[in-house]
Parts: sequence; C-alpha cells; structure tokens
Amino acid sequence: MFNRRHPSLSKRGVIWGLWVILLYTSPPSCFANFSQAKQLIYKIKEGLPGGTFIGAIGEDLHLDFTVEPPFLFNLPQKKVNGQYVNLNSTTGQLYTSATEIDRETLCPDNSGGRGCVLSLDVFVLPQQHFQLVKVKIFIEDVNDNRPKFPVDEICMYVPENTHINARFAVEHSAGDPDLGPYGVQTYWLVNDFGMFTLDVEQNEGGELTPFLIVTEALDRETQAEYITDIIAEDGGTPPLLGAATFKIVITDVNDNCPKFKESQMNVTLHGNTTKGGHLARLHAFDPDLGANAQISYAYSERVPRDTRSLFHLDRITGVIKLAGKIDTGTATFYKLTILANGPGCIPAVATVSVHIIKVVTGPPAVIPRYIAPENDGELTIKESEQAFSPIAFFTVKNIDINQRVDCHLEGTGPFRLGPYQTLKNEYLLETTEPLDYEKTQEYELIVVATSSQGLVIKTFLKVQVLDENDNAPVFQQALVEVSVEENNPPNTFLTQFQATDQDSEGRGEVIYLLGGDVPGIFVIDRVTGVLTVTTSLDREEKETYRFIVRAVDQGTPRRESLATVVVTVQDRNDNSPRFIDKDFTFFVPENFPGYGEIGVLSVTDADAEENGWVALSILNGSDIFLIDTGRGALRAKTSLDREQQGTYQLWIEAVDGGEPALSCVTMVTVLLLDVNDNPPIVLFPQSNQSYMLVLPNTLPGTSITEVYAVDKDTGMNAVIAYSIIKRKGGEPGSFAIDPETGNITLKRELSNRGLYSLLVKVTDHGQPEPLYSTVMVNFFVNETVSNESYIQSLLTREAGIEVEERPWFKGQMTQGPERYELFPCQPVLIALSVTCLGLFFTVVTLTSYICCKRFKKQRKKGSEVERPLKKKNDSIQGVNRKLRPISNI
Repeated sequence: MFNRRHPSLSKRGVIWGLWVILLYTSPPSCFANFSQAKQLIYKIKEGLPGGTFIGAIGEDLHLDFTVEPPFLFNLPQKKVNGQYVNLNSTTGQLYTSATEIDRETLCPDNSGGRGCVLSLDVFVLPQQHFQLVKVKIFIEDVNDNRPKFPVDEICMYVPENTHINARFAVEHSAGDPDLGPYGVQTYWLVNDFGMFTLDVEQNEGGELTPFLIVTEALDRETQAEYITDIIAEDGGTPPLLGAATFKIVITDVNDNCPKFKESQMNVTLHGNTTKGGHLARLHAFDPDLGANAQISYAYSERVPRDTRSLFHLDRITGVIKLAGKIDTGTATFYKLTILANGPGCIPAVATVSVHIIKVVTGPPAVIPRYIAPENDGELTIKESEQAFSPIAFFTVKNIDINQRVDCHLEGTGPFRLGPYQTLKNEYLLETTEPLDYEKTQEYELIVVATSSQGLVIKTFLKVQVLDENDNAPVFQQALVEVSVEENNPPNTFLTQFQATDQDSEGRGEVIYLLGGDVPGIFVIDRVTGVLTVTTSLDREEKETYRFIVRAVDQGTPRRESLATVVVTVQDRNDNSPRFIDKDFTFFVPENFPGYGEIGVLSVTDADAEENGWVALSILNGSDIFLIDTGRGALRAKTSLDREQQGTYQLWIEAVDGGEPALSCVTMVTVLLLDVNDNPPIVLFPQSNQSYMLVLPNTLPGTSITEVYAVDKDTGMNAVIAYSIIKRKGGEPGSFAIDPETGNITLKRELSNRGLYSLLVKVTDHGQPEPLYSTVMVNFFVNETVSNESYIQSLLTREAGIEVEERPWFKGQMTQGPERYELFPCQPVLIALSVTCLGLFFTVVTLTSYICCKRFKKQRKKGSEVERPLKKKNDSIQGVNRKLRPISNI
C-alpha cells in the first residue's frame, strides 16, 4: 500500500505525522479500498493437467509483497471449487488441481454457447490487508467429444417409386456437446451404392439436419434394402467422427403382376383314385409384398361346370384335388384352364392336362410317398435332424385278400423300415440315429417287398445327407508363441496360422481375424493367416504382447475358434547406459578417512540381462580414487588434504555388457570442505627474542609495529584475531593491539625506560574449537641501544607478567577515534511513538517496521568490516618496513 522509499528518517517522520492526523480526521476513508471487491478474469482450456499455472492474483492486483505482516490468500469455498484449482496461500498463484476440468461436466446446460465460468471468492488476509477478490475463470472448449447419434441404427423407409432427387430428412441427427466449430459440421455416407447422396441443411437455430437424396431409380424387387454407415464429422483438427448404422428400406408398391412358374402341367390319374386325392398344385409368383402380392386362383369360364365339380381348386393355395368318382368309361382326358388373379392386374393363365388311366388288377405294387424333400427318387435330409426322423412312407397296393406281402430294407446306414402303427400294408422309413455329413454323405437303400407267391418287388432309394455348419474351425495350435527381435523392419513376418473345418463348401471356408484386444500394429491376412507386425517394436516400451486370433467359417450361423498368441520382443543392445544426473558434485570434508564412501553414482540401462549390466570405471585419477563397479560407490584410497588440493575432477565411464558394448561418460567433481586443522602461523615478528627500539618521546596514538600471521585454512577457519594476553613492563594499557589487523599502538606516554614485553595470542575463528599461536613482542624504550648483551639478558630472564584482564574484543566499541551510533533515528522514533500513542495498532506496527528496516540497513552498512587478503607485495614491504628498527640477537 505504501511502497515509496523516503530519503531520510526525519522526512519520513513528518510524513507519518501528517498521515496520523489524517487518520484522526477521517479514518473510514483510508480503508475504503478494502471494502470494495475486486474482480480478476482468467481464461484456460478444459482438460489441462494438474499443476498448470492459471494466474497470479497478488501480481495482478499489484500488491506490495514487502509489507508486514505478509499477505495470505485463502479460498473459502474449497469444497465447491477447490477440487478444480489449488491456491498458493503465500504467492496467490492459482494452479489447476489433479481433478481435470471437463467443460461439459462443469457446465452441462451451456449448450447455447454461453461462456462456462468457474467463479471463486478469494480472501486477501490478514485483517489489516483484507480484500475480497472475485475471480472468474472462463473454461474454453476443446474438441474432446465425438459426435454421437441418439440411436445406434437409423432406419429410413423410401418407396420404390420415389422420383429422382427426392429428399428425405434424417430425423436422428448427431449431437456433440462441444461448441462452435468443434460441434457437428457435416454428414456423409460410407457407401452411397451409386443410388443416394447426402445433403446437409442448417435451420435458423444453427442446427444441421442431414437429408437423403435419391439419385437413381429404385426397384424393391432388385434390392429391398441398403445398409451402410452414416458419419457425423465435427470441425476439430483432426476432426472427430461419430457413426451409426444407416438402413434404407425400400417399401413396396404394386408394380408387378402374378406369373405362373409352369404354364403347362400334365397329370396322370388312375381310375381307382379315391376322392380327395391330390392331383397337382399350381404356383404363381408376384414379387411384390403384402397386399400387392396377394394371389387368388380360379377356373376360366371355358372350364365346364361338371369338370369344376369333379376337380376342386383351392383359390388360396392353388391345390387341385379329386372331388368325385371318375368314370373311366366316359372320359379319359380333362383340360383345366386356371387363372391367377392379382390386385389391378391381368390374370395369368395356366393349363393342367389330366390323363385318366384305367386300372387293371395286377401284381402287388409298392407306392412310395416321401416326407423328406425328394427329386427324381433322391431324398435329402439335413444332418441336424434328430434320430427317428421320418423320411418316407410306403404303401403296398394290389394285394388279394389271401395274399401276404413282407417288406424289409436292404443297405447299410442308420435307417429302419417297419409297419406303421396298426395299419396294414403301410410302412414307415425313418432314421435310427443322427446323421453326420462328415462321415457319410450318401446312402443307397432298397425297399424289398416279397409276396407269398415268391414275387419280389424292389424300390431303389438314394438318401443324400445335407451338410450343415456343425463344426467349428480347429487350430493346429491353441497357443502360439512367437519371438521377434526389437528394432525389426516394418511388416515383419511373425507366423502363419492354420485352421481346418470339416464342413463343406462355404461352411468349411476359414478366414482369420484378430480379436478386439489386439494393438493396431499387428495385421493378419484373412485368407492365408499370415501374421505380421507393421511397425518396429521396442522392448523397452513393451516386452510381451498377448492377444487372440479368431478362425471363423462362412456358415450360418458362423462358428469360430480361438488361438492365443504370445509375441515376445527380444532385447537388443540399443540403449546406452545413462547416469541419473548429467554430472555429479560431492562435498567431502578434508581428512575424510581413506576408503570412506564419498558418494554414489546412479546409472541405469533400459536393456535387459547382459545388455543392461553396467560396469563403472574411472578414466582419470584412478591412482587416488576407486569406484565400486556394481554399486557405483566412489571412494578415495587415502585421506585427502584440502591444503594440498581442494578440487578433483574425475571422468567416470559406464559400459554395458552388450555386444558391441555401449557406454557413456559423466564428470564427477569432488570438492573438499575445509576443516580447521591449521593454527595461525606468525610471520612477524620472526622470533620471541626479537625486539624494537622505541624512543621515550613517542607520542600516544603512534603505530609502533604489527603482528602479522597467516592461516592455511579458508573461510572462518582462516579469519584471524589478535589479542594481548600477558604483558611485562610499563603500566597496564600502555600498548593496544587492533584485533583485526594486529597493529600495535602506543596508548599513553612512556615514563620508564627499559624492556616492555607483550605476549600476543593469534587465534582463528574455526569450529568447533579455534586454534591459536602465541608470539612475544618486545620493546626497548631508550634513546639508543647502548648494550645489546644487557637487552639479551633481559629477554632471557624469566619473570612473571601481569595478565591483561580485558579480552581482546572488549573495548572494540568504545576505544578508538570512531564510535558506532546504534540507533541514529531513535529520537525520531520516540517522537513518533508519543505522537501515535492511542492510534490504531496497525499504524504503530507499520511505523515501527519501517524504522527498524531503516535501522537494519544502517547498522549493516556501519558494521560491515572488509577483510581483504593482504597482497603479496604489500606484505613484503610491511615486513621490510618493520624489520628496519628491530634487531635480532
């Protein structure tokens, strides 16, 4: 809210004072913006994966994220809309959740084209920053739905006399829940048979209706129905399709008249034929349907009345039966003219000639009457007929009262001939068990009638067994296992299936089909059964394919059998080893024990068995390091010292066990972390026996000399602090040492001449225990050096030295010409605190926060101490400069 930076604290205090007065005068107006709800609008597409970025509410509201307390974002309606989005409570960023957004599910009533909106209420907290943000997320449509017809089969009835270019609306149009161009755009037929075409019209509401147009003349008698698929296509890229079976039924009109199959028939009739005997059956055919095909039979007016009475004609079935007793003495021939009448048609005419044969008593005769279909004495029977199915009926005629006839059956096969119930001279021929075409297709039988006088009458009979589709194809192998190497060329031959069917003709013809669970990459030839794979296989993608192959015959109903195919993809060494990371960096403390595990290199190979076995080796640095070739653990043969070498770069090679072998290389960087294992080394003074001549008139504040030390470690382990821990001679506090630079300064006048000794402790900042060294710094206060042997005796004399009570760091903030002002803005803060007493808690908190932030920056700026490394040249010059007034004994 307040994001400007003020140049000075005093100026900021004046502005805050004015702002406080403004709060007293009109407090409600300052928070007016918090009560107004803000609105943000985002657009995303439906079906995005979880974690997709939607928008940043805090950034879009231009919120200042540096304020305290920080902003929090809350979504109160988690149960309603939280299932679709996730809100980061700290940054205010919106992401999609794991629940995929489906526009059609979220907005089921949005078919009219209105926008689908997901509305959210977001609270910006805490209370002093409270805002209500209205977030609207517009869900844009994608083409994720196929057109769908309301029914699986659309049936349309078209009269056969329909004019060309006649149009018929297809009422069952397809629906698509997607909007705009993703909805249904057109329709088309898979097969128009050269008779139809499809047109599409759009109504005022934008709905498309397909129309069937007849392009050629129709004839129901030629083809009564056309079956194809109607396809609805939307406007996506690529387009999605919906299909339904489209059946066009051609309805009948009366455009055909009856016709006799046989216009001339000759019938021979014995004179002793009994009343009701069957003479003939006329059959006329009309290819129309229903009432248009109804036929009635009638005698022509040219047939005399007495003839009509003698031969009865059934007007519906066309059957002619004997209705009276024939007088063979008066007539031997009758001519019957029959008319077949249809609605609105000229009658068809047929002639039946009846020849009367006079009956003369003779030897017995066997009269066959066939129950099974018969043609020229050959019977046909289906193999599916049950046992004891009747085939034919035999009647023995012309038998005297005193004559006896015996009938029996000759021939092989599952048949029997026996008397029919209690009737005399009536015999029934029937099967004794089911017939099997695959075993025997034809039987020859002889019905033998033997009279008591020794007369033998033989009737020859042939029975033809009709094949039915009672056998399913049989695979040679029910389980076929095929192996193929990966990276095979397209259209690779896998195997050939063979199945046999014992049925005849089309019932025994086998075609091969793949089951519904077969991936599209496998193809089988319908006729030969050759199975191929159309694309190159990858074992690393999938190793085993298991699916079904169907062998289907062409009978009715069709029969099939199944075989299981297992295709195993054999591995080839086509994948190089791969390290999990592009390169590896390991941090190891120095002095790490030899053969300790530095780190593990993870490597994978997607191949199998030997092709996937990986061995690791070090290409460089094997004299220092070794690697576990199986586990990938990197080790050092000995303990490493950072001061000798701090960084090692190794090249590690991974080689698989394939033929030829594949490999990859990665770089491993081993960084040694410093350990505080080196105490500071004092370079100056060079000896505890060194001393320096200091003139008695040296003024306080003069820099006398310095202690210079170095540390081989790094970081805080190499940061050195100097302190005086013991002193001899002079008054306490005569000399002071800078804890950071080691510079020794005279603090007060030297009243006594003689030897002054300082024991200086040089300590590093290492952890967990700092290391240190000590050095004795000696000053000889006099105008000249008159007796060096006397000074040497003073240096070697052992005497107690007063211990400096104050540690080196005390007095750092008070001694010296420069003092640190901890709180330069404290008076202003006190004034502001007094002025703001009684105001809202939020104002006081915000004011304190800004002032403290300013203080931290100043303190950080004032307290930063740079410790640059001493340049080599500067160090040498300093040593030379300080060595000039010092004499070593």
